[in-house]
Amino acid sequence: MTKRKFGLALSMVLAASTILAACGSDDKDNDSSNGGETEGKDFSVAMVTDVGGVDDKSFNQSAWEGLQKFGEDQGLEKGDGGIDYLQSASDADYNTNLNNLVRRKFDLVFGIGFLMESAVNEIAEQQPDAQLAIIDSVVDQPNVASVLFKEQEGSYLAGVAAALMTKSKKIGFVGGMEIPVIERFEAGFLEGVKAVDPSIDVDVQYAGDFAKAELGKTIANRMYSSGVDIIFHAAGGTGNGVFAEAKEIKTNKPDSYVWVIGVDSDQYDEGAVGDTNVTLTSMLKRVDNAVVNISELAMNGEFPGGETIVYGLAEDGVGLADSRGAIPEDVLSKIDEYKEKIASGEITVPETVE
Repeated sequence: MTKRKFGLALSMVLAASTILAACGSDDKDNDSSNGGETEGKDFSVAMVTDVGGVDDKSFNQSAWEGLQKFGEDQGLEKGDGGIDYLQSASDADYNTNLNNLVRRKFDLVFGIGFLMESAVNEIAEQQPDAQLAIIDSVVDQPNVASVLFKEQEGSYLAGVAAALMTKSKKIGFVGGMEIPVIERFEAGFLEGVKAVDPSIDVDVQYAGDFAKAELGKTIANRMYSSGVDIIFHAAGGTGNGVFAEAKEIKTNKPDSYVWVIGVDSDQYDEGAVGDTNVTLTSMLKRVDNAVVNISELAMNGEFPGGETIVYGLAEDGVGLADSRGAIPEDVLSKIDEYKEKIASGEITVPETVE
């Protein structure tokens, strides 16, 4: 099967969904006086988390927030016939959880994360009438919508920010597992740092897990002890340990210059230390928006089964969170210059480490 791979602007999808919903409300065959609102209430969506859990303050949490937003917009409640999620304690739960939600008659079921590729593929084959979507991987099935992000573009900006803000010229990157999606984070980050100052040393470490905060803390401790002053993590729940280590250092030595760059969602609150904060910024990956977009398309009869949808910087699918004053205006202006060059195509960010 030939895949169609394309960038999808979020605003265009939202606009199209609004038009389709409006048209549905004028349909004379619709016996409901509520029009599109009733259509939404007849549509249900659920998701299966990977091992990070729904409250990982990162990837899974962003997806669930998107599902909650969709539910709120459509008047859906948590549970059968509305919105819901199942958490996976291990990869052995993926197939069971997906199958459970399909059998509960959810109209659309999301598998959150690259690690669920095999399980989504298997359930798609077993349940050809089910509508499935996977985040961060491609499943070549006609009833699966595959969603990817250009993590390398947002991570490039994170690298620029780190390179412009480091004092020690030592920066760290903590990855969860060495899989393509995390390698895109690493590749973009390294390119962003190099674009500003090739002499900066970047210590790259992989934890091999997305749900071990204690391991993230240990890795961060080694990095900060070696002189690293800014760490970018792309490690899900493991990254919470990076924040824990930075906050501990800041608590013991308030004058310490240590920062963390968060991932996926705005992790500013995770960096709070009394009246200060160790979050420099966060590389936003708008999984929440993607979940809303795909859900709206499916609800309106436009489910992109068999297609791969890619969200990049130009589509507002990735970017940096508000630094809340941690990054000075002159540095922010320089970051914006790089952002414009990426969005315009002047700079092409590699997906793999060169």
